[in-house]
Amino acid sequence: MHAEAPTKRRILVIEDEAPIADMVMVNLQAEGYEVTTAASGTQGLERQQEQVADLIVLDLMLPDINGFEVLRTLRRRQDNVPVLVLTARTTKEDRILGLSYGADDYLGKPFSMLELIARIQAILRRSDPKAASPRILRSGPFRINFVTLSATRSKVDLNLSLREFRILEVLVTHPGRVHSRRELINMAWEPEARPSIRAVDVHIARLRKKLGDTTAVPVIQTLEREGYRWNLSVTSGNNP
Repeated sequence: MHAEAPTKRRILVIEDEAPIADMVMVNLQAEGYEVTTAASGTQGLERQQEQVADLIVLDLMLPDINGFEVLRTLRRRQDNVPVLVLTARTTKEDRILGLSYGADDYLGKPFSMLELIARIQAILRRSDPKAASPRILRSGPFRINFVTLSATRSKVDLNLSLREFRILEVLVTHPGRVHSRRELINMAWEPEARPSIRAVDVHIARLRKKLGDTTAVPVIQTLEREGYRWNLSVTSGNNP
């Protein structure tokens, strides 16, 4: 598998709960991001002035100034850094307030790390001034274009629906990792959507058919009672 080398992006995590901050940092570093943490709102604002981040993951419940005030201060400074609010405060009123202060997305605790990563990737793609330049990932005979939301096999367009593409995106960007059906729902469907577990199986079946998957040599593997994963042993080549 080969992906076009992206510029390393910098993420600032403002979170006072050390276990959560460490978990987020380790997982984002594993995804190739440069990560800095801050344990308070004041420290976070100082870190952002010292070294500008490409995205901020911001908790609302901080020990000094709260996340809403951090957001207001950033925007008063005319700092338009994308902000993903990560918090246990998940009421509709809090969400509306956070978005009105300039947050780009809002994820409640407890949260799926895979969903957090997917949302960060989506925000960075939307905010990237170079978004006109296609970002393409290769996996064996497959080419996945994350700008046009399309995929090809041996240069033949697979004509994926948006849902099929989103599922493919989750699998192919975490090759070899098993994704439960619940994780796929969290990452490939909108937050307000409530699809059934059966809906995941139906979309996987349709995606497999378009990928040219076979029972003998599956591109998407099924692990009984666990979920699905992208099969690296089949897609490790770089055929055009």
